[in-house]
Parts: sequence; C-alpha cells; structure tokens
Amino acid sequence: MRSGYKNMKCGLIGEHLSHSFSPLIHGELTDYDYQLYELPPETLGDFVKNGGLDAFNVTIPYKKAVMPYLDEISPEALSIGSVNTVVRKNGRLYGYNTDYFGFGHMVDLSGIDIKGKKAIVFGTGGASLTVCALLRDRGVRELAIIGIEDNTPENIAKHADAQIVVNATPVGMYPKNGNAPTSLSAFPNCVCVLDVIFNPAHTALLLDAETRGIPYVNGLPMLVAQAAKAFEYFTGDRCEEGCIERITSLIAHKTKNIVLIGMPGCGKSTVGRHIAEKLGRQFVDADNEFEAKYSISPAECIEIRGEEEFRRMENEVISELGKQSGLVIATGGGAVTRECNYAPLHQNGCIFFIERELSKLSRDGRPLSMKTTPEKMYAKRIDSYRRFADATVVSNEVVEDTVNKIITEFEKLN
Repeated sequence: MRSGYKNMKCGLIGEHLSHSFSPLIHGELTDYDYQLYELPPETLGDFVKNGGLDAFNVTIPYKKAVMPYLDEISPEALSIGSVNTVVRKNGRLYGYNTDYFGFGHMVDLSGIDIKGKKAIVFGTGGASLTVCALLRDRGVRELAIIGIEDNTPENIAKHADAQIVVNATPVGMYPKNGNAPTSLSAFPNCVCVLDVIFNPAHTALLLDAETRGIPYVNGLPMLVAQAAKAFEYFTGDRCEEGCIERITSLIAHKTKNIVLIGMPGCGKSTVGRHIAEKLGRQFVDADNEFEAKYSISPAECIEIRGEEEFRRMENEVISELGKQSGLVIATGGGAVTRECNYAPLHQNGCIFFIERELSKLSRDGRPLSMKTTPEKMYAKRIDSYRRFADATVVSNEVVEDTVNKIITEFEKLN
C-alpha cells in the first residue's frame, strides 16, 4: 500500500451506495480518507463544486450528469461521454474515465478474444458508454445495444446470434438481487458473459451462465482496476505491481459468505460461531433470524402452519441473508430441500456441507427429526446436500478440528 496521503479527502458520489466496496478497495491502495457520499440529483452540482473533496469517483446515475460541472475533461472521457473520476487541481475540476481501463482488465480476465465477435450490451447509461467504446476499440464485428425501453423479447430475438453478452445496467444489483436483464437461453451461441455488477458476486445473469457452463466474469476486477487507475490520477503516484490482482482476491475473500449446511443437530451453529470468532466475522443463524422476523420458532411454525408454509417463509429469510456479505451463516437442516434456496446462498457464498455420524446428531426441539429416523432423512436429503455444497467437511467430536477444516477449504476455494 502506498502511504503519505493522509491529508487528502476523497470519496465516491452516487445516489445509492450502501452496496459499495470502494472504501475497502481504496483503503488497500493508500491511506487517504475515502468516504461514501449519497447525493439526491438536485444537490449534485453544488456538491461537485463546493463539497470540499480533493478527488472523487462517480457512479450511478451521475457519470454523465457530472460533466457540465467540470472545468476540463480528458479526451478519452469526452469521446466516451462518461466521467467516473474527478480531481481538483488549483481550484479547477478535471474529469477522467478510468472505467475504460477497468473494463479492459475485465475482458482480459475472461480469456475470450472478442475481435470479430458479435456483442450485445444491456444498458445505455455511463457504464454502457464505456463498455461499448472498449468493445468497438477491441474490434467486435457487430454491437447491439438494448436499453430498458427496448428490452423486449422481440428486440432480443433480433440478436440471437450474439456471442458476448454484457450487462451494463444495475439490474440484479444489491439490494434488488435475483433479477436479470435477459435469459441466456436467448443466445445459443454465447461464449462469454460479462456483468459489471460486483455485488452480488453472482448475479442472476451470472448464475444463469454458470448453470449453462458459459465462461463469465463479474464486475469486481473492473471495480478494483478502475480504482487503481483513479488512485494514480488522485495522487500522481504509480500503483504497486500486482496490486489489482492482490486487492481483487482480498476483497472477494472478505466479502464472501461462509454458508453451513447439514443434517439437523450436526453442529452448524456451534461451528459457525467459532468460525466467526476466529475470522472476526458476524455469525447469523437462519433459524434465529426466522424467529426474529416472524415471532414464531421454526418448530412451532411447522407444527402450526405445516412444512410447506414454513419452507416458503424460510426462503424469504434465506434470500435476505444471502444478499449480505462477509457473514458466517448456519442454515436450517432442511434448507436444501428447496432448490429455490440455492441461488440466494450461492450468490455471495461458499457452501460447506458438514457431514457427521448419524448416531451423534442432536434431535432436541426438531419436530421433523422426531417424526422420522436420521437414516431416512439423510437418504432423502444427501443428494441435495452434495448438490448445494462447494465442499464437504467430515465432522468429528472436536469442534476446533471442524472449524479449521472449513477455514482451510475456504482459503483453497478463494
């Protein structure tokens, strides 16, 4: 990390920023003060001119709107029509576009040679302008752009031969997880999917790509790369060699959830609390969150309302938990019995199946466990546990051993 910039005041301006990883990234780049500034549209001009920041980044929806307030704009930003980096020098405001560099890094990571291929880009805002500029410069054969008002099945069908699919919209971004601008079934020739969204790590679009075996990249590498380039404009200094790759890996690791699944009574909550304490993370128990949300325990809900209604309510809890970042989450033993729980848990998480000897399972306070045998329940659920899991950890009677195994596997997966 470069140091010596503690007196600089920097930040990110946008309309909704609770999802942002930018303070984490810039904190790894250097020691200047970097804060988030959520601005309503009517305050944009005054803040840009008089906000007192030495330098700042710009995100949705102000990458184009900020331009009239700047004194000078770099040729590449003018050409693209979008600014995401502003520096104050001698009382004048200078605008740059570092997203171009960031998206280029993202394309390079995909390993796909886009020259001569047809690309379709969803979105017409500042991010789309940058994406389209780079795709043209890299030599795509044809470029189709689909705005919100044009996103119809009929228009999409006109571009079914697209080979590169890019999401440059906020569709699917936290907190509106689970949405996608399109289904990849519309593009049978697709060889790569690029989504500029970084939170969640796996948007619905990228989960679709993963299911179909299509290579994909999320927006985190782009975010880190553009931040590194912004740092150079902010300070006039050069980034350290390899910092983009190092910080991308670090942020992905810090923000990924550790999700525990397994039979009722296998020790998910106990293990989860120990993992959270050891890693300095927050622990959440899905069953406890269920009770806090609905004022009824899972056991009582199953007894009174039945399992189907309980599973529907449980999915709502899991969907909210899965949106968060950097948690340790213990799920209920039957969460895997509903396929709709996989995407919420997987979008930001590594999922670990804790497998424990059936005779050692606790059955206290578990109504479904009391109505059947562990053997029958295990036989019914084992395929789902294995399908959900990124890794399986066999648990013995020593909690610390299980904790260390999961942490070791988590490090390997990241």
